Amino acid sequence: MTDAAAPALDRTAGLFLGQSSDNGVARREYLLWNRANRHGVIAGATGTGKTVTLQIMAQGFSDMGVPVFCADVKGDLSGISQIGTPNEKLLARATGMGLTLRPLAAPTVFWDLYGQKGHPVRATVSEIGPLLMARMLDLNDVQEGVLTVAFHVADKEGLLLLDLDDLRAMLVYVAENAARIGREVGNVAPASIASIQRALLQLEQDGGDAFFGEPALKLTDMMKTGVDGRGQVNVLDSTRLMNSPRLYGAFLLWLISELFEQLPEVGDPEKPRLVFFFDEAHLLFKDAPRPLLEKVEQVVRLIRSKGVGIYFITQNPADIPDSVLAQLGNRIQHALRAYTPADQRGLKAASESFRINPAFDTREAIQALGTGEALVSVLDEKGAPTIVQRTLIRPPDSRLGPATDPERAAVMAASPVRGVYDTVIDRESAEEILAARHAAETATEEPAPGAAPRGRAAPAPRPAPAPRAPRRSNRQTPLEALTKSVLRTAGSTLTRELLRGVLGGLKRR
Repeated sequence: MTDAAAPALDRTAGLFLGQSSDNGVARREYLLWNRANRHGVIAGATGTGKTVTLQIMAQGFSDMGVPVFCADVKGDLSGISQIGTPNEKLLARATGMGLTLRPLAAPTVFWDLYGQKGHPVRATVSEIGPLLMARMLDLNDVQEGVLTVAFHVADKEGLLLLDLDDLRAMLVYVAENAARIGREVGNVAPASIASIQRALLQLEQDGGDAFFGEPALKLTDMMKTGVDGRGQVNVLDSTRLMNSPRLYGAFLLWLISELFEQLPEVGDPEKPRLVFFFDEAHLLFKDAPRPLLEKVEQVVRLIRSKGVGIYFITQNPADIPDSVLAQLGNRIQHALRAYTPADQRGLKAASESFRINPAFDTREAIQALGTGEALVSVLDEKGAPTIVQRTLIRPPDSRLGPATDPERAAVMAASPVRGVYDTVIDRESAEEILAARHAAETATEEPAPGAAPRGRAAPAPRPAPAPRAPRRSNRQTPLEALTKSVLRTAGSTLTRELLRGVLGGLKRR
């Protein structure tokens, strides 16, 4: 670097990143506002200053009236909510740049999927969709297909999938009706259902169930500007979320996708409508299936026309697929260490991605960079990358280091969304509807003891039989037997005399 004074700071020119030297002449490095939606990458090994670069960029966008969303994976970024107290080293760096630091906190809103260090962030299962849900659950292709069937049946039958309980109930319903559903959309294997249920249990034990439900996040609550015209800085506490890397990656991809779906086209605005910083970006791409990578590539390619800039923060640019990396025009490369063959390949790829500066060897410079120093190449007015420059990154106006718990609580108490997301809403959805159906069917198919079977009327009760008269004996007394014998004898004699008289009279005639 040189002691020659740099020109005065011009905030309208762009976001001031730091100071470089061009043939002994100090120059300021700006990220142009009207090129900031062309995306970018901040790369570098651990401890080289990536988080500080993210912080000064987030606050710079905020000062220009651009809302920002960023993930805080270590807790250090929370200091952006507090007034800076620069030490002698930072003050000396600012003086060398001709920069007067303004101790100033950014207007910050803290978020947390678990609702512990920020306002809860929720989305419904239906909003996440089968592709990202399969990513969260680490399902194979067959299991993802069964999950897609469950989503399809839920949509067809008007069953809301809001939380994990709804999804569990839906999977049980699909399993119980597998024959009918299989004839319509394909076979549903019970083994796949069981595997998905186990994966849901694991996600719940990791704390993922806190993310699913209502009230769901409204993106407009993240895209606000204050009365002073500064953009809101949304800091997602990810210190615990990093223990579930698939949930972390899927959530941030969902957020980007929602922005893409909901925001209207604006072309190339004078400044972005929102800037999104995706820290630990390698977690999004590691072991990602091809359909997911295609979705990321599509979103990154098209979302810039919605006025959204996406910046990936990672240790090595090689962690990002080439199809995505090719769309990241603004690049800030902190130091890389090349200890293994894989590191050497990553170093080579990083150095070759810059427009060559004849003043130094890019590959050697990347390894020699000090903390708070970076190679910077951004897009110029024509959209072409500038020649890479070795740059001292400017100090931030806000605090370096985390906010304390009382400071965080004070920021949340003054939050514009205080009380909006803090209470869970549990309205009728798939679980309740399917439970009611099952109860109704059970009551019909399994009558209570003594009840008539379904579809038959109960028979009328039989009348009690009338009492019988006592049976009389058939045995005859001796007197009764003598009387009957006399009558039979007399009857027979009389009958014979009558017959003789009638026949004799007929003959005489």
